[in-house]
Amino acid sequence: MPPQPPHDTGPQPATDGSADQDSRLTGDAEPVDDSGHQNVNSERAAQAEAAAAAELKRSAAERASASPFGPLSVPVFRMLWGTWIVANTCMWMNDVATAWLMTTLTSSPVMVALVQTASTAPVFLLGLPSGALADILDRRKYFMITQFWVAGVAMVLCAVILSGGMSASLLLALTFANGIGLAMRWPVFAAIVPELVSRQQLPSALALNGVAMNASRIIGPLVAGAIIASAGSAWVFVLNAALSLVAGFTIMRWRRVHPANPLGRERLASAMRVGVTFVRESPAMRAVLWRISIFFFHATALLALLPLVARDLESGGAGTFTLLLASMGAGAICSAMFLPRLRQLMTLDELVRYGTAAQAVATAVIAVAPNVYVAVPAMILAGPPGSRPPIR
Repeated sequence: MPPQPPHDTGPQPATDGSADQDSRLTGDAEPVDDSGHQNVNSERAAQAEAAAAAELKRSAAERASASPFGPLSVPVFRMLWGTWIVANTCMWMNDVATAWLMTTLTSSPVMVALVQTASTAPVFLLGLPSGALADILDRRKYFMITQFWVAGVAMVLCAVILSGGMSASLLLALTFANGIGLAMRWPVFAAIVPELVSRQQLPSALALNGVAMNASRIIGPLVAGAIIASAGSAWVFVLNAALSLVAGFTIMRWRRVHPANPLGRERLASAMRVGVTFVRESPAMRAVLWRISIFFFHATALLALLPLVARDLESGGAGTFTLLLASMGAGAICSAMFLPRLRQLMTLDELVRYGTAAQAVATAVIAVAPNVYVAVPAMILAGPPGSRPPIR
C-alpha cells in the first residue's frame, strides 16, 4: 500500500513559552497587581513615622528631666511644692514674730536666746520618731495634720496676745508647741518627693525643694516685719494660721496612690531601732552627724541673739531684724546658684572648711557691727554656710 500523505491537522496551538513571547512582542501582557507591595510600603512608612514620634517624645522627656524646672511639669509636685513654700514662709514668719515679741516682754539675753531653743528642741527630741512615722503612716494625712497643728498653735498665740495675757514663759511654751509641728512635718516632705517625680527628675526636684526653703527665708521675714511694723505681732500669727489652713486643705486634694508593701506596716520601735543601728554601724554617717552637730552648736547663736543685735544697732527695730534675716536668705540663694561651680573647683571637705570659716567671720562682724551698713553684708556672708539647716 502506497504511503499516505500526512494528515493536515491545522494550525497547532502555541506553547506557553511562545505565547508569552508573542505577548511580549505584541505588548499585550497582562497587568501585574502591585497592591500588595503598596500595602507593605505603607506599613513600613507608618512604622518609621511611629518610631520617629517615639524618639522625639523620648528626647523631649529627657530634656524635661534634665531641666532644673522639669519637676514643675508634674501637677502633683507643683501643687505640693507651692504648699511647701507656704509652709516654710509661715515658719519664718512665726520665728520673726516670736523672737521680736520676746524682746518686748523682757530684755534678758537668756530669755531671747531660749526662743530659738524652744523652736529647735522638738527637732532634736522628735527627729528620730518623726522620721520613722513618716515611713509608717499615710504621708498625706500626716502632712495635713502637721499643718493643722501649726495653724492651731498660731490661733492660740493670736488669742493670747490680743487678750493681753502673754508672758515670757507662756511664749516659750507655745513656741515649743509650734516646734513640735515643724519637727513632725520636716521628714514628711523629704519622703514624699521621690514619690512625685521620676528618678531622672529627682535631683532637680530636690534642688527646687532647696529653692523653696531659701526663698521663704526672704519672703517670710519681709512679710512678718511689715506686719509687725504696721499692725503688730498678733496679726502675723493670724496670717500664719490662715496660710497653714490653706496649705492643709490643699494637701487634702492630693490623691496619693499607696504603694504596696509586701512586708506590712512596720512598728515605730522597730523602725527607730533600724535607724539607730544604721548610724551606729556606719562610720561615715557618724562623722557627718558629728560635724553637723558641732557646726550648728555655735552657728545657731547668731540666730538666737539676732533680735537683740538688731535692736541695739543704730535706729534698730523690727524692720532692722527683718532686713538682717532677709539678707541671710539672699546670701543663701546666691550661694545655691554658684554651688555647682564651687563643687567643681573644690572638694566637699574644702567647701565645709571654707563655709565654717565664713560663718565664723560673719558672726564676729555682726558682734561688733555699729549699723546696718556693716551688718547686712555680714548676714549675706552668713547665708551660704547655713543655707541648708537640718532643722528646717
